Amino acid sequence: MSKLWQKSIDVNSLVETFTVGHDREFDEQMAAFDVLGSLAHTQMLESVGLMSAEDLVLVQRELKKIYHEIEAGAFRISPGVEDVHSQVELLLTQRIGDAGKKIHSGRSRNDQVLVDLKLFFRHELQQVVEETEKLFRLLIELSEKHKAVLLPGYTHLQIAMPSSFGLWFGAYAESLSDDLEMVLAAWKITNKNPLGSAAGYGSSFPLNRTLTTKLLGFDGLNYNVVYAQMGRGKTERVIAQALSAIAATLAKMAMDQGLYLSQNFAFISYPDALTTGSSIMPHKKNPDVWEIMRGKCNRLQALPNDVAMMTTNLPSGYHRELQLLKELLFPAFADLKNCLQMATFMLQNISVNTEILNDPKYAYLFSVEEVNRLVLSGVPFRDAYKQVGSAIEKGEFEPNKQVNHTHEGSIGNLNNNEIVTAMDKLLNDFDFAKVKVAISHLIS
Repeated sequence: MSKLWQKSIDVNSLVETFTVGHDREFDEQMAAFDVLGSLAHTQMLESVGLMSAEDLVLVQRELKKIYHEIEAGAFRISPGVEDVHSQVELLLTQRIGDAGKKIHSGRSRNDQVLVDLKLFFRHELQQVVEETEKLFRLLIELSEKHKAVLLPGYTHLQIAMPSSFGLWFGAYAESLSDDLEMVLAAWKITNKNPLGSAAGYGSSFPLNRTLTTKLLGFDGLNYNVVYAQMGRGKTERVIAQALSAIAATLAKMAMDQGLYLSQNFAFISYPDALTTGSSIMPHKKNPDVWEIMRGKCNRLQALPNDVAMMTTNLPSGYHRELQLLKELLFPAFADLKNCLQMATFMLQNISVNTEILNDPKYAYLFSVEEVNRLVLSGVPFRDAYKQVGSAIEKGEFEPNKQVNHTHEGSIGNLNNNEIVTAMDKLLNDFDFAKVKVAISHLIS
């Protein structure tokens, strides 16, 4: 197997198979980002006199060709090649000769994979944010569209007080906004440049780490080279927390969807084509999409613990089990994005029941409303509570189904505009445009 570190002794095949594992499969997902890192690194090498201008032209031209091959789906790590770094360097050397052998000066596979991961995570976090924003906008739209439609609110799964579809949809929108606060924290920690930290102890070459930071569109540096290496595992843990926050919101929404779709509730419905049937019960309309989503998102909520258990009590410096974090994070991004997309797709087709509260079993929803009316007429709260409670016990309670909630965030005052404003402000903090400009310059 071709390796950047290979000397004269071959590694035992069992050892090699065990230690490489599935890493090459995940490395292919990082190929474009490996090339971006090399584009920036080689520009820096030329600027400090470690690569000639002629070699830089050759290397940059061929790296950009490889980048476009990756984008076109024409890149694979060849059999016998250990990882993406080896494959890119091998292709360069085959195509342009000795100039391709110079791209590794001043770096280690440790900081090379670190920068690949940071760029990959940054890209994936942006996609998660974009999918979350789509779902957020739809939830706000549904909240406004159905804000006048009441539905029961529950505590302890007991009928409690009037709620509304405006509140229900809007609650999940605001929850996603809070979740993105955690994604923003993950983005900020991710968007720092580890390149130049080498194996975790820096380099005796006069590297210009500020230049590669600018070229790659990072917000800043992981300054301390030891911390840059220690950040592997920590970055993944923070990202895992962010992904699990969104997953928790989706899992709760999926549970509500399954519950509200059941015949016992019948608050919502979907077209037949979006539900599944039973092999023996012809009446069934199963919410399989929401159930699979609930399962996937519940599993994603275990992600922070999985990452923590992989990295807890590791001393400073690089350790090989860190590569296993790819097996946790890479599929997690794919699963969460898929769940966000499916949630948006399903909610685009939801129908709400506008006649829910006509059912007499929901009469007691309005007991608190009646207590409050008595209080507003001058009756002390505790006396009003007893008066309404007595009417309920005697079977004499007659609900007035008019609700008049006006305070911030209530049925009659959803504050959706304020929620959208807060979300817009949060989205601006990600500054995706800066990254797009930097990467465009690198590959142009």
